[in-house]
Amino acid sequence: MEKKLSVNNLVISFRTPAGKVQAVRNISFDLNKGETLAIVGESGSGKSVTSKAILGILAGNSIVESGSIIYDGMDLLRISEDEFYHVRGDKIAMIFQDPLSSLNPIMRIGKQLTEAMLLKGKARQKSCRSAFNDTLALLADAMVEAEAAGNSVKAEELRQMCKNFDKFEFKHIELEQAYNEAHEAALEAHDEIKDILFYIEKNAFEDEKYTLKEVARLAGDSFNDWVVNGEEASELKRLIGELNSVSGSEIKSRNYVEVPRVLKEMDKIIETAVKKDEPDFFSMGYYITFANEPLPQKSVKELNDFLRKYADEHFIDNFRECAAGALEHNAKKYNELKKEALKVVAEQKSVFEADKLDKKVCLDAAAIMAKAIDASIDKLEIHKDSVAYTFGSTLKILINSYFTGINKNVTAAKKHANQSAKYEKLVAKGKTPSWKVAPSTAVDLDLVQENIVDLIERLENHYKEVLETADSRNYQNETSELIKFFKNNASGVVMKITKSMAKYKALKLMEEVGIPDVRKRYRQYPFEFSGGMRQRIVIAIALAADPDILICDEPTTALDVTIQAQILELINKIKKDRNLSIIFITHDLGVVANMADRIAVMYAGKIVETGTCQDVFYAPAHPYTWALLSAMPDVDTNEKLEAIPGTPPNMIYPPVGDAFADRNKYALQIDFEMQPPMFKISDTHYAATWLLHPDAPKVELPKIITERIARMKSKGGAVNAE
Repeated sequence: MEKKLSVNNLVISFRTPAGKVQAVRNISFDLNKGETLAIVGESGSGKSVTSKAILGILAGNSIVESGSIIYDGMDLLRISEDEFYHVRGDKIAMIFQDPLSSLNPIMRIGKQLTEAMLLKGKARQKSCRSAFNDTLALLADAMVEAEAAGNSVKAEELRQMCKNFDKFEFKHIELEQAYNEAHEAALEAHDEIKDILFYIEKNAFEDEKYTLKEVARLAGDSFNDWVVNGEEASELKRLIGELNSVSGSEIKSRNYVEVPRVLKEMDKIIETAVKKDEPDFFSMGYYITFANEPLPQKSVKELNDFLRKYADEHFIDNFRECAAGALEHNAKKYNELKKEALKVVAEQKSVFEADKLDKKVCLDAAAIMAKAIDASIDKLEIHKDSVAYTFGSTLKILINSYFTGINKNVTAAKKHANQSAKYEKLVAKGKTPSWKVAPSTAVDLDLVQENIVDLIERLENHYKEVLETADSRNYQNETSELIKFFKNNASGVVMKITKSMAKYKALKLMEEVGIPDVRKRYRQYPFEFSGGMRQRIVIAIALAADPDILICDEPTTALDVTIQAQILELINKIKKDRNLSIIFITHDLGVVANMADRIAVMYAGKIVETGTCQDVFYAPAHPYTWALLSAMPDVDTNEKLEAIPGTPPNMIYPPVGDAFADRNKYALQIDFEMQPPMFKISDTHYAATWLLHPDAPKVELPKIITERIARMKSKGGAVNAE
C-alpha cells in the first residue's frame, strides 16, 4: 500500500512561564493512500499538536525537539515557508473544529472559496513548468541510455521525440483549456437561466440588472468550435442582443414577458451544446501540430477514433514503448545501486551502535551512507521515495542533536542540581516552597541514539522491500502514470484560473458538500449559515485545491448529534469519491467507529494503542482504551457510563512510568517506575502496557466492555470493516 505520510519519532514541547510542556513524546505512525487514520484522545493528549505540526502551523513557543514528518520526498519539519506554500492547502488541507472561527465574518462565502484558487494560480504555473521540464529531461536521458548508448543518431531521434511530446502536449492543453472555459460558461449560463425563470415565476426575481447581464456574458463566453458553434453561435449571439434590448423596460415595469421567452430560446441552444461529446484533445493536439492538414469533417465520436488511431500510429505507441523501456532500464540500474547502498549502510551502521559515539566518525559514516543513498534514488519515479530522499538530512540532524545534547546536558545538570539544592534548603528550614523543582531539560542521549539506529533500519527495510517487489512492477502502467503526470503539469502551466472559472468550481464544490441554492448561498456571509452549513463550507474550502491528505481536527465537536452524523457521512463520501487520505482527530471513540480504517489512541503525548477498527473495538488492550470505551454512550443499554477517574498529568512534570498509571486501577508497580514499550499483539495491533508482558498477571476485560463487544457483534459488527 502506498504511504502518503510518515511521522517518525516526533517530539514537540512548548515554552511556558511555568516550564517546558512536553506535548508530543516520541510518536510514530504512517498514513496510507485512501485510508482514514483516527487519532483519539482526551484534551491535552497531543493529537491536535501533531496535526498542526504536519501542516506547519505550530505556535511560536513550540520546540520541535526531534523527529521527521515525511511527505512526497520532503521532511515537512525542515522545509522553508516558501516550499510549504506549495504543500499547505494544496496538498495537505485541514478542517478545523469551529467553522465560525475558520471563516472571515465580513467576507462573502464565494470570495472565501475562490481567493486561494486565484492567488495560487501563478505559483502553480511556475512549479508545474519546472516539474514538466525536469521530468521530461530525465526521461530523454533514460531513453538514450536504454536504447541509444553510443549511437548519436538514435540518441538525437529519441531526444527529438521528447521535444515533440512537449510541443504537442501544450497544444493539447491550450485546446482543452479553451473548451473547458466555454463549456463551464455554458453550464453556468444554463443553471443561471433555470434559476431566473424559477424566480420570475415565483415573483421573487432580485438583482435583475446584474443577473441578466451575467447570463448574457456567460452565454457569450460559451462560443467555441466544440461547444456553441456555427449556426448555433449566430442564433445565440442574436438572442443575447435581443435580451439586452428587452430587459431594460421589463426590469423597470417588473412585468416579465419577453425576457422569459428569450431566456428559454437561449437555454435550448446552450442545453444542446453542453450535451455534445467532448473531443480527444490529446490526440487532436498531435494532429494539429504535426499533420499539416485541416481536421476532417466528422462527428465527434468518429473524429476521436480517427485522431487516436493517427496519434497512436505516428507517435504514441512508439513513445510508450520507449518510455516503458526507459523506466525498466532505470529501475534495474537503480536497484543495483540500492543493493550497493545496502552494503554501505550495513558497513557503517555499527558506528552508531557503539557504546560511545565519536562525532567525526559519525559524521563521516553519515556522509558515506548519504552519498550511496542519493546515488541510488531513481529521480524519474513519479512517486518520490520519501524515505530515501530525506535520509541524509534527517541523519545529519539527529547526529548533531546527539552531540549538541552532550554539552546541553552538562548545563542542564548544573541548573537542576542548583534548583534541587535550593528546594531542599528551604525544606530543611521548615518552610514549604510554593514551587516545584522543574524536571531536568537534559537530552535523552539513549533515545536519540535509538532514533538514529531506527532511521537506518527503516531505510534498510524499505530498500529490501523495494528489491523484493521489483519483479512485480508493471512498466506499461507506470508509463500511463508518467503520461498522466505530464498532462497534469502541462495543464497547470497553461491553465489560468479566471474569476469565472473559480466561481464555477466553487459552486460545484458547494453542491458536492450538500449545500442547497448554491448561487444564492454563494453571495451570503457566514452568519447567514447554520453551524452544519458553515462546516460544509469549510470542507468545500479544504477541497478547493484537490489535496492528497485531509486533516479533520474534531470537525463535529461544535455540532449537534444529528448534524454530526451528516458531516461524518459527508467526509466518508468525499474520501471514497476522491480517494483521499484522512487523519481524523477526535476525543470521542464512538465518532470514528464507522469511518476509520485504523485508530491510534493517544494519551499524554504518546500513542498507547494502535490497530484496525476491529482490533481497537473488539480486542482493546490498553487500560486507557478500556476507559474510553467504558465512557462511550450506548443507546442499546441503560447501564451507567464509567467516568475516567482523576485528571491527565501535568506535562511540565511528566510521569517516570506509564502516564496513565495514576488513573488506572489495573496498574502494576512497574507502571509507576518505567515506561512500557509497544508490545505487538498482531501484525496490525500494538499497545504500550505492561499488562501485555509475558510475566504480568492476567487481567480480564471489564464487564461493561465485554457486554458492549457482544452487543456490537450481535448486530453484525458496529465498526468499519472495509
